[in-house]
Formats: sequence, C-alpha cells, structure tokens
Amino acid sequence: MKQVIVTLLSKLLNKEKELIEHLLGTPPDLSLGDYAFPCFFLAKELKQDPTTIAKELKSKISKNLPQEIMKIETRGPYLNFFLNKNQFAEETLKKVLKEKEQYGSRTKAIKNNKILIEHTSTNPNAPPHVGRARNAFIGDALARLLKFRKYHVETHFYVNDVSKQIAMLAFICTGNEKFHDLLQKYITISKRVEEEAELEKKILKLLEKFEKSDKTTQEKFKKVVSIAIEGQKKTLEEAGVNFDYFDYESSFIEETKSILKRLKETGKLFADEHGRSVLNQEGMGFEQSMKSPVLVVTRSDGTGLYILRDLAYTLYKMRKADRNILVLGEDQKLYFQQLKAALQLLGEQAPEVVHYSFVLIETSEGVGKMSTRKGDIVLLEDFMRDAEAKAKIEVKERETKGDPKKIAIAAVKFALLKNDPKRNIIFNLNHALSFEGETGPYLLYSYARASSILRKARAMKMQAAKEKKEQKKGALHLEEKENQLITKIAQFPEIIAKTEEILDVSLIANYAFQLAQAFNEFYHSCPVLGSEQEEFRTQLVESFRYTIKNSLQILGIETLEEM
Repeated sequence: MKQVIVTLLSKLLNKEKELIEHLLGTPPDLSLGDYAFPCFFLAKELKQDPTTIAKELKSKISKNLPQEIMKIETRGPYLNFFLNKNQFAEETLKKVLKEKEQYGSRTKAIKNNKILIEHTSTNPNAPPHVGRARNAFIGDALARLLKFRKYHVETHFYVNDVSKQIAMLAFICTGNEKFHDLLQKYITISKRVEEEAELEKKILKLLEKFEKSDKTTQEKFKKVVSIAIEGQKKTLEEAGVNFDYFDYESSFIEETKSILKRLKETGKLFADEHGRSVLNQEGMGFEQSMKSPVLVVTRSDGTGLYILRDLAYTLYKMRKADRNILVLGEDQKLYFQQLKAALQLLGEQAPEVVHYSFVLIETSEGVGKMSTRKGDIVLLEDFMRDAEAKAKIEVKERETKGDPKKIAIAAVKFALLKNDPKRNIIFNLNHALSFEGETGPYLLYSYARASSILRKARAMKMQAAKEKKEQKKGALHLEEKENQLITKIAQFPEIIAKTEEILDVSLIANYAFQLAQAFNEFYHSCPVLGSEQEEFRTQLVESFRYTIKNSLQILGIETLEEM
C-alpha cells in the first residue's frame, strides 16, 4: 500500500517516485498514522511554509481518496496517512503467505549481479577470537542478504601467508604441531622477539628467503599455514560461516613486479634515505592521519611489502565480479585509504568497504580489547563451548526443548550483529547468553512459540473436520496489537532494501527483535485458538513465522521448531 501513496504524491507534486519513497517515512506511533510525508523540502519551491503546504495537500487528496487510504491528517509540516486497516492486513498476509521463504526478496535476478565479498581474513597464526568473529558474522550475513536478494555471491578469505607473524611461527614450530598449539607458540616467540634484537633479524631473514623462493623455507611456511587455516576453517564452519575460496597472498608475489612498474610510471614513487621504494600520497586528503604522507611499498633490499601483494590481489578481485565488498576492522581505515589512493593513481577502482569497530570483553576485572600477541583473548571456540554449556543448563532448568548448540550460536551471533558495526561492543558473556530481553535465544523462542500455535491449530482443524464441526469465524475486527504486528511484518521488505543499500545488517537484527516483541505482545493480548478470529489470527501467526525466519536466516541463525 505504500506504493499507492508514493504514486499519488508523485503525480500530485510532479516528482520522481524514488524521491517520494525516500521521504515517506513511518511515524514513531501508530496513533500518528501508518505513513508520514514531510513537506519541508517543498517550502522553497512553493514559497510557502511547510505547515500550509501540508494542509493544502490534504485538501486536494481528500477530494478523491483511494480506497486503500482511510483518512489523512496533518500534524504541523507532516501529512499523515491512515490506511484502511482491514484491507492493509489482508493484503499484507496474502503477500507473505504467497511468497513465504521469498518474502522480502526479489522475484527475478538482476543483470550484472555477481558480487565478491572478502571477509574475516584473519592472520593464520592462531585460532580466531571473539573480536575477529564480528568480521566473520558481518561478512557472512551480508553474503546471505545479497543471495536472498538474488545476487550471485562469492565469499573469499585472503590468507596472509607471507608475513612476519608466519615467519615467527615457522621459526619456532617443527611442523608437527596441532592447531591449538599455535597460539602459545606465537605468544612465546612474540615475547622472545621483544627481548632479543638478533632474533628479529633472523626472522626477517627467514621471510626474505621465503620471498626469494627458497624451497625448504617455503615448505616450513606452508606446513604452519596449513595447520592454521584448517583449524580456523573448522572453527568458523562450526559457527555456520563458510567460504567459497581461500586466496593465498604468496600466489600474488610475481604480480607485484608489474604493480611496482606501474607505480613508477605515475612519477609518485621514489627511494627514501633507507633505500626503500616509497609512494608519495601527499594531497590525497588523509595526510592528517599520517606522520608522513607516504606509503612504503618495498624494503631496502627491494622485496615487496604486504601492500604490493594486496594491490595485486585487489585488482584480481575487481576483475572477478561486478561488485566488490570488503569487511575490515576500524583499525584498518587509514590502510584502506592508502590502498584506495594507490589504486586511483593506477586508474583502478577500489572495493566498497564495510568497517566494524572493536569488541571489548567485559569481565570481573573490567573491560579490555583483545590482543593475540599478548594472549589477551577469548577464543571463539572456547566461547562457543561455554555458550553451549550454559544453554544446556538453561534448557534443563526450564524443562524445555531445543538444541543447545544452535541456541548458543544464536546468542553469540545476535549479540555481535545487533549493534551498529561502527560502534564498539562491550561484550558481556552472561547478557549475551540470556534467554530474556534483546537476545538471540529470545528470537528463537518467539519463532518456536509461533510454530507451536500453528501445530495446535492444524490439529484442531483436523479434529473439527473429523467431527464435522464448523470453526468459529466472525467479522474481522483488528485489535491494537494485531495492527502493530501487521505493520511490523509489512515493514520487512523496506528493511531488507535499506540494509542492501547501506550494507548494515544491524538493521535486520534490530528489526527481528522488534518483530518478536510485537508478536509476543499480540500473543498475550489476542487469543488465537478458539477465538472468533482464529482463521485470520492463525494466518497472522504464520506470516510472522515466515518473516522472523527469513530475518534470522539472513543473520545466519538457524530456527528451532520447539523450545
């Protein structure tokens, strides 16, 4: 029905539908209408104050009001539209029950629809921790969203197998270690490097030998990286995060030669006093964030640094898809600006970037950021194990059903996805795992409650058919909580479209919580089974169930039929 209002205003004002749709919003309270249109932007053009404009628009529209609109009111500079509730309800439920698992998606795939998403790409030097899991869950949710919207999506993990960190592990490891041995090995060698200046020189020499294709050194690196990647892959798969491709940094070493040549041709590359190749990035707009407006691309011995291989990898990605998305921590903002500026010099495009902020763990000792080098981390695997153990206790104490592992995954994912990615998260373990309030388990329970109602409704219908009884069916009269739930369900396609536009999956997480709240308020206020409105309310419950399921699946949360 929103489109009815959009079309109406577009014709009346002679404005593009896209502009009207962008401006047409939802009031904070249903008492103010179902949609509100602000008239501020018309004031300059019409040379009238927006309040007068709103009144005149109301007068014009009211003369020939479409049947979908019950009435129009003005509230200051806003034109408020009140929909025909019964018609709105019936059309909304009809749409959901027709589209089901595709509600909120597109009916057809679009042209030039291949999207490549690189996310997680954590260093292969230790098991992933909870902080890095935020990257994985955001990237995975974006991939799920875009697949839901009929894009062809590839997910990539960039393996940083040419680094000082890997050289440190290759130096200390025998190659027979288990995945969980790597973290302690890394912490040990990190402390030694801080204390022994000569040891760092040996490690850098080892890295140089790798880059110069020394077979023995390459084999040592390969063994360590293989142990790490297989372990990380397993941990992430356990949390429901999978990748289509693992791209290795070392495979782009050869291509850095042509990148370096192209950079020289820009006239911006020069040798500094240490003999390193340095790219002048003065005047690129981010100098204030740098001590010196330069980007070092090679060491003094001529071997390339990470940035060169990343430039080669980025160009590879850009060739593979119509659209590229990169999920990066906020600590990489400056680095990405430098990468983007280097690409611009080469006449190339950069990926779209989604930055996320830190996860700060709250413990009895306070709040702190995680560091792999220092060992101050909460491993994702350990955290998920603790979450599952707590979920088992909760299920037992509640004398209810439900898979503790799925409940644990829902708890952790929702806690990491519900916040604006640009804001730090203070992660409280107990709150994240709570079965009450704004949590993943609460959403699962809401879905399971809806499933239970529908099972009972089907059983009652079958029994009534056997006994040849007619079920009660009264005239449709909508209660306030029914209207609120219907309105929330109808908002889902707009939420999905907005999320696709700004690539912020917290919109869906917050919507899912609001939807669950609306459902539970409806559940407590409006009896379904045995009521005169049983048929309609059963359809409403089923529509909620499809909508919350679609929301959760985009977030990577698997639903439970019973809890």
